[in-house]
Amino acid sequence: MAEKKKSITRLILYNKALTRLKQLGFHKVFSDNLADATGINPAQIRKDFSLFNISGSKKGGYIIDEILPRIQEILSKDKPQEVIIIGAGNLGMALLRYRGFEKEGIHIKAAFDILQEKIVKNPGLPLYPMSELETFVKQHNIKVAIMAVPEHAAQGVLDQLINAGIVGILNFAPVRLRPTKTCYINNVNLENELEKVIYFARVLETGQTNGVDLEENDSCE
Repeated sequence: MAEKKKSITRLILYNKALTRLKQLGFHKVFSDNLADATGINPAQIRKDFSLFNISGSKKGGYIIDEILPRIQEILSKDKPQEVIIIGAGNLGMALLRYRGFEKEGIHIKAAFDILQEKIVKNPGLPLYPMSELETFVKQHNIKVAIMAVPEHAAQGVLDQLINAGIVGILNFAPVRLRPTKTCYINNVNLENELEKVIYFARVLETGQTNGVDLEENDSCE
């Protein structure tokens, strides 16, 4: 499972790279081309493709119009994906207003918050009270949610989302939530990520890298 999770992360990068190459007029690529575009070892690319039965040939390469739809199908990008946001604070509202998701086929359908005054202050936005969460999720067949709530509210909100039928969560709350048998959770702690960047920035500034490969993208391992 862990290996497949890493392969999916890389598959997302392959999808973006192949989309760019197609826009540039490429019809066929080799693993070396994708390696240049993604920074991932060609052998790893071939291994990932083999894992998902994405075929090509050593001499003929990969036909973009053949493998790109397959990758998009695996990533559920072959149809629009509707997502909801829980928490209408600064982060939640920024995500609700962000339009960059649309180009990836992701539509932020609505946001929910426990405070009625936030809803009143933002007329015209798809912002609803938490009391309507379960009905909305079931009515619109929503399966994925973004959590941007305070730490003390995270577990209760998680329980509500699972009970409503949510099976995938991107969690920005400053607490690590455990996935369940019915719900996948990706925990993103912005404070921790920023602290990591600050540390490695200092390492680069002082030149004390201690053999660490700072060019390695750990999200693609």
